[in-house]
Amino acid sequence: MKKILIVGAGAVGTSFAYSLIHKGLVEEIVLYDIDEKRAKGEALDLAHGIYFTKPVEVRAGGLEEAKDSDIVVITAGAKQRPGETRLQLLDRNISIYKELVPEIVKNGFKGIFLIVTNPVDVLTYFAYTFSGFPRNKVIGSGTVLDSSRFAYLLSKHCDVDPRSVNAYVIGEHGDTAVLAWSLTHIGGISILEFCSVCGRKCFDEDVKKAIIKEVRDSAYKIIEYKGATYYAIGLALVNIVEAIVRDENRILPVSTVHPQIFEFKDVPLSLPSIVGRNGVKKVLRVNLTEEEEKELYNSAKFIKKAIDSFSSLSLSSR
Repeated sequence: MKKILIVGAGAVGTSFAYSLIHKGLVEEIVLYDIDEKRAKGEALDLAHGIYFTKPVEVRAGGLEEAKDSDIVVITAGAKQRPGETRLQLLDRNISIYKELVPEIVKNGFKGIFLIVTNPVDVLTYFAYTFSGFPRNKVIGSGTVLDSSRFAYLLSKHCDVDPRSVNAYVIGEHGDTAVLAWSLTHIGGISILEFCSVCGRKCFDEDVKKAIIKEVRDSAYKIIEYKGATYYAIGLALVNIVEAIVRDENRILPVSTVHPQIFEFKDVPLSLPSIVGRNGVKKVLRVNLTEEEEKELYNSAKFIKKAIDSFSSLSLSSR
């Protein structure tokens, strides 16, 4: 794999491109934006720094660049406003995807879609529907960033390196996200048993509720402070792309459209998934507590309801 087309040269797209350059994963990075001048300016600015990084060609281009791209990363969409939920973006962003995704396919794209635009789960579903691609090749960034936020907060509480924390957020990337405490470990020790090791305040219900709220509200807080989130998601996207490009079979909580989960058909949400060169190789259905299973059900139901309210926009005969 050598070429990535980034659709959307805003803060998320360019933060991702900047992070990707430093990794040296691909040979070509192409920026596309409806604002051609913006895309050209961002590409030129990034290209001027290649002297300090591994060799890579960075340029602006049109959607025809999709033809020989290995991955198309879609960050384009309406900006989330302060106080606005991700799902309130639906009406505007589905309209964008309705035109954008078929146009990318029409240009001969055969690779993997990586969906980033919010609400990412619902838009992963519509990208899957509008593209006609198999499920494994339409991936949403899902709860990869949420899981990173969860691990970060746990690491601060326990005073350990975040990379030593194995934590998963599953379900929706949004207000119904499920923090899977039962799957969380530090150094092979269950998070709820780690208190006896670290000697700090245990994870009582008040501490757990505070962490859950912080993870779910992080984006809203950052948007209130500075208008948008982009650095952390840029790094999260590099993590996903690296798993694909290097065929790592890494387990990541990305969002894919599941044929059936509970009684719901074709619901996109995040579960730990094996990610490699062909996209999602396998979705892992993990054992959860009864309460976590109930929360996952509510998350799936919430997403399904959102999809059904816009189902008339589907272009597919699936």
